[in-house]
This record gives sequence, structure tokens and C-alpha cells, in this order.
Amino acid sequence: MSDNMAAKIGEIVQVHNDNPVKRVPIARPSFGREGKQIKLLSNHFTVKLSGIDAVSIKSEDDKVIDGKGIGRKVMDKVLQTYSSELAGKEFAYDGEKCLFTVGPLPQNNFEFTVILEETSSRAAGGSLGHGSPNQGDKKRSKCTHLAKKFVVGISYAAKIPLKSVALALRGSESDHAQDALRVLDIVLRQQQAKRGCLLVRQSFFSDDFRNLVDLTGGVSGCRGLHSSFRTTIGGLSLNMDVSTTMIVTPGPVFDFLLTNQNVRDIRDIDWPRAKKMLKNLRVKAIHNNMEFKIIGLSDEPCSRQTFPMKVRNGSSEGETVEITVQEYFKSKQVDLTMPYLPCLDVGKPKRPNYVPIEVAGTNPLCHMVSLQRYTKALSSQQRATLVEKSRQKPQERMRVVTDAVKNNRYDDDPILSSCGIKIEKQLTRVDGRVLSAPTLVVGNSEDCVPNRGRWNYNNKVRLFEPVKIERWAIVNFSARCDMSRISRDLINWPWKKKNLHEMGIITQCIVPSVKMNDQYYTNVLLKINAKLGGMNSKLSLEHRHMIPIVNQTPTLILGMDVSHGSPGRADVPSIAAVVGSRCWPLISRYRASVRTQSPKVEMIDSLFKPLDDGKDDGIIRELLLDFYKTSQQRKPKQIIIFRDGVSESQFSQVLNVELNQIIKAYQYMDQGPIPKFTVIIAQKNHHTKLFQENAPDNVPPGTVVDSGIVHPRQYDFYMCAHAGPIGTSRPTHYHVLLDEIGFLPDEVQKLVLALSYVYQRSTTAISVVAPICYAHLAAAQMGQFMKFEEFAETSSGSGGVPSSSGAVVPELPRLHADVCSSMFFC
Repeated sequence: MSDNMAAKIGEIVQVHNDNPVKRVPIARPSFGREGKQIKLLSNHFTVKLSGIDAVSIKSEDDKVIDGKGIGRKVMDKVLQTYSSELAGKEFAYDGEKCLFTVGPLPQNNFEFTVILEETSSRAAGGSLGHGSPNQGDKKRSKCTHLAKKFVVGISYAAKIPLKSVALALRGSESDHAQDALRVLDIVLRQQQAKRGCLLVRQSFFSDDFRNLVDLTGGVSGCRGLHSSFRTTIGGLSLNMDVSTTMIVTPGPVFDFLLTNQNVRDIRDIDWPRAKKMLKNLRVKAIHNNMEFKIIGLSDEPCSRQTFPMKVRNGSSEGETVEITVQEYFKSKQVDLTMPYLPCLDVGKPKRPNYVPIEVAGTNPLCHMVSLQRYTKALSSQQRATLVEKSRQKPQERMRVVTDAVKNNRYDDDPILSSCGIKIEKQLTRVDGRVLSAPTLVVGNSEDCVPNRGRWNYNNKVRLFEPVKIERWAIVNFSARCDMSRISRDLINWPWKKKNLHEMGIITQCIVPSVKMNDQYYTNVLLKINAKLGGMNSKLSLEHRHMIPIVNQTPTLILGMDVSHGSPGRADVPSIAAVVGSRCWPLISRYRASVRTQSPKVEMIDSLFKPLDDGKDDGIIRELLLDFYKTSQQRKPKQIIIFRDGVSESQFSQVLNVELNQIIKAYQYMDQGPIPKFTVIIAQKNHHTKLFQENAPDNVPPGTVVDSGIVHPRQYDFYMCAHAGPIGTSRPTHYHVLLDEIGFLPDEVQKLVLALSYVYQRSTTAISVVAPICYAHLAAAQMGQFMKFEEFAETSSGSGGVPSSSGAVVPELPRLHADVCSSMFFC
């Protein structure tokens, strides 16, 4: 440990006392120096810098209005009607309860009344209701203008000085810095909302068919843009990137149903499934250009579905008659060709309003409204199509984001101009470094030097530690599979399968539809060998016991991740997985421990889990015992934690909740002095991209950036460890939150790069450290067990375990003793 690390460690005083102080992310100690210099560009655009009010909107009946769409319309009306009362000030509105102005308003509290006219139509063309046609067809086809009154209250809440951003840029902690950035982000969102864009968090998507990618099933990928202001060590910047969201493919409802269920004939539609799919989607009736929300389907087909309709008879009030949807349209000279189909119900629960699904002649009666988000899980084929069609080469992505900044004309925005904000139109130049790839050791202890992040096993290169397979079997579930050929080929390449829970047999699944060649069998071989306890390759420094710091002191490396259920499945438990290194001083072997927890909960709640009998059934105890047994009965004196899947707002929870649980688990075992900890967050879900300034290709593997676009105070860096042969490479954003061990910046970055080369499943460097990848794989593989469990039985019986929230979640079956310490997840 170097002397200049003392200040870093001193920031976390009394960490391991009974009442530890609250930990905060450490400051950057210095910068890395090793590696070959490289000139880069980043999709950050320099921003030059030369109050907040609370809003409540209520309807006439004193009901609070929450909808963003109506909220924006109401506030636009306020600005039009009461501009003088507001001193002519422009404002930014987040669509909910926050309103931002540049400088104070004339007074702290306002109450305004505004009236919005909303166009409505009843019983016209394809939209039916229970209202009377009044004075004949002519008036029935007219639109009605309904006036709605809203009461808007504006009250002063807080002042957010933009100078707090300047203080944050200089590395000072500012309570208002994030609030100020949020204001600026809302200004950008408001600008795009006025242009009719779909807003998804900090991304926006315009209604342009050229941005759509058909994913089949009535789902399209919609290309848009992400924009957010970031404080960096080089100043304030606007991060602009390409973004994609899933939407319902716009077009006739008739076509959507056929495509969604992959059928050719409308009579083959599964209507209960269609009803579930269509609920809450919006359609536009063609005859009156009005939008409606679908609440369901009619109980009967158009030929039998009736509704009450008032019919005038001369000057009398008329009478109410029951009429079918088909009869109504026939009276309008529209003959329904498929009256056996149900109707869309676009009314209210107690006041249905019917629109036929079918096409009348050559014209559809209703369309799916564009820019409707699709939030259900994609199929594997849809995901593959989305990835393939969303790829952009570096040069194309640079052009798209640069054009976006120019075309959005941010300098013309009145609020940004009032704040003295000017956004540059060129990508930010960044100094990067390319670290040398670590040398690997393969069979016969031969050195293997990766080339551009890759290496291979040809006839001259053997596995470092192959496993001899005495007994093996193949189980065929595919009628298309040539078993005799596969058996011959697999005998020529060592190969075996596994089973985890009941039999403790290692198995490996393969898909017969893929092209089976030498590379394919090599990849299968790598997985099987690792699962059976072999080692395909390892670092040369690891082989020679020369890894800095790690080799000198017993060190446990943890990789932590949580896998969540598919979107819209709030009933599926989340799966928490932690892998721990074993056989110190190796850093290439790992064991996994996996638990369930409450759905959608990111913080791991089973790291330390004392039971009623006094035993700890938590994850950390399991991994500590394994480390001790496989490391010459040595206890870890240093623990390096790599945590995936958390945002900056959750850093404090990692430092003050999860880390405390790990410490408690260690103390509960009476393991002696508390180890020193280094905690590193890895983020892949961000929008920063790196480009070579003087070359069209992706940045080379080993590229690291810890200046220019990094945080002005915190200890973070970007690393692109992997090669990017297709698309645009996404670097991993690493944040060092705590470093009691005392790594130099170069040592941390080289360790991260080295851990990207010990992934036993492939012959390439990977984009994030192997322990995190292994944790993700373990969570995903164990999560498959839950698909075959009866939730009702386990959650109500003895099979469930209480979560931190008190709810009972199904418990995962434990691994068989013969495979629990294996790398089954490879």
C-alpha cells in the first residue's frame, strides 16, 4: 500500500465499529498513467455556463389531475391566459408537480382557473354510444365541444441556484447540483414534448416511420435519442446518444391482431388472448379522427351485440330501441363483411362504446395509435432482431448524435438562453490510454498473447488444465438432430453434460439448429471443462503468483448481481447471485451462491441471514467457508467487491447496507479482524460512447478513460476491455466507492482488465469483469428453476422464505452436493 492512499482510507473512519458512520464514495486520489496514449472523441457536448415552484392541478369537482398529457395542456393554457400575471416568464414543466422559472415570480402563491375545450363525438360512424342521435344523422355525425374547468395552484417551494452546478464542477459537494441538472433535463424534455415526441425517462422518440424496426408480433423497435446533462471533470456536458424503445406497431387493428398472434385468418384469433393484449391500448377512429382507449371487447359479435339508441319520432321525445352494431352500420350505408367478429369497447365500464375491428371495404375503421410503448417481455427472436437491426457503426452513430444536437437548436430555447447556457455542436475530445493485454497461460504452461482481445485453441494450443471424462451420455429432445454425427464429433472433442439439483450430474445443452463446426465444439468444450473443475487458461501473473497486492495477502473477490423478472411480471421473485473466488491466490475460479428475494428489489437482502436456531443461512457465510476450505485454511484479509446493476442513487445503499451485511456475516463467524474492503460498481446501462478521433473503427480493447468526461470529484473511469467487431462498443463505467486496500489507479485499472480475460466460456476479452458475468449467469440459470415451481404452493407453505419486506417468496432448491461448488453457470 502506498503512503498517498492514507487520505483515501481516512475518509472512512470507524467503518467497522458497532455504530459505523455513514460511508460516502471516496474522492479520486490521482489519475492512471500506464498505457499507450490515444486520441478519442465522446458523445458529450460541452455546455458553457455564463427557482423551482410546486404545481397542483384540480378539476372542477376538486379532483386532483395526475395525467401528464392533460397537465401539459392545462399549463400551456395558463401561460397563454395569465402571461401578464406571471410577468411574461417562460417556464419548464415536468408534466407532474414541478414548475421551474428563471428568477422569481411576482408573488409566492397563485391560483388560476382555466377552461379547456375537449372535442367529443358520440354514435358517429364506427364509434357507438348510448346517446340520442338528436336531430337526425347530420347532427349525430357532428363533434361536440365539451368545456372543462381546471383550478391551478402555483406555490413557491425552493430556490435552486445554477451556481451549484459550477461548484459541483469544481469538485465541491452541493445539495442543489442534482436539482439544478434535473431542471435543465426537464427543459429538454419539455422541448421534445411540444414536438409530439414520446418521452421515456431521458429519451425521446418522434413519430416517423423511418425510425421503426419491425420485430414481428405487432411490435416495433423505435429509434430515438437520449439526452442528459452531466457534470464532468471537464465541465458541464450534454450526453447525447441513440436510444431504442419498443412500441406497438401502428396500423389497422385488424392487421395488428393477425401479426400479434401469427395467424393468417382472423377466425383463428384467440380472443381471450387478444382482449388481454388490447386492453389499455389507444386506437384512432378514422371517420372522426378521434382517439379512444380500449377497455375490452364486446361480449357478442357485431351481429348480436346491441346497445340502446334513442330515435326521434317527429316532434316527440322519441323512444329508446335496442339496435345491433351491424344494424347501426347498415343504416349508415356500411356493410360489415365480418359481423361474426367482436367489437372494441372504447367506452367506460358502465357505459360501453363499440367500434368494429374489421375493415369496411378497403378502409380500416380504426388504427392503432402510434408511439404506444410495448412493455411486455420480448421473445428471444424479437430480442435478436432488435439487437441486429439497432447496430450502428461508430461513424454513423457520431453523425446521428451530432446532427441531433444541431437540429434541436437548443440555443433558441428561451429558458436555456435565459440561464446563459450555450451548447457546443462538436463531440468532446478526450485523452485515453490503451493498456496492454495480459499474457495468458494455456496447456503445457505455454504463454499465449491475445491479439486485439482474442486468442484461439488450434491444434498447437491445448487447455491449461483439461478434465478427463470417464462416463457421459447424450439425451436428445430434437427430432431434427443427427445423434450419430454429434456423438462421433463429441468423442473427437472431449464433451459432457450436467444436472444440478436432483442427480448432481453435469449437463450441457446444445441447439441443433445452429451451425456445428470446429469453433462451435470448441466453445462447448470450454464450458464443459470449466463446469467439471478444469481450467481453460489463466493469467501468466496468476500462474507465477505475481498479481500485485492480491498475491501478497489472502484476497476474496466477490461478484454481485440481481436478476429481475420480465417487464410486467411483478409476481416473479428477483434472483440474487454472488460468486466468490476460491483456491487463493487464483482469481480464475469461482463458486456461486444464489437466493430469491422480493420482486424488483435490487439490494441483496440475504447476504447475512441469521435463523431462529442461531445459524446464518446467508450467502456470504457460504462463500467464506468455501474460500477457507480451498485456500489452505486461510481467512481473507482483503475483500474486493464488484457490484453490478445499481445506479448512482443506490451507491449509498451498497456502502451502508450491503457492505454492513457482509461485515456482520464475517463477524458472526468469529473470523477475527475485519478484512479491508474495496468496493467497485460496474455500470453497463449508461449512454457514454468512445470513438477514435482518427480512425473509423471501434476503440481498441484495453482502452481506458479517467479524465475529461469522468465525475469531477468521485473516483470513476471508463474501460472498453473487449474488441468491438460490429456496432459501436459500449465501455463499462466503473466507480470505486471504497478502497481500504489501497490500490493505485493503475493497479485498479489493470486488475479490472485482467479480470476481463479470465472468463472461461470464451476465447475473447469480455466487456465487464468475469465475476459479474458469472453472477449474472448463475442468477439467470437458477432463475430457470422458478419457471417450473408452483408459486401458490411454495408461497403459502413451508417452502417460502420471508424477505426484508416481510412478504414470503418461493425458495430456490439448493444445488446437489456434487455440483454446488462447481462452476455450473459456465
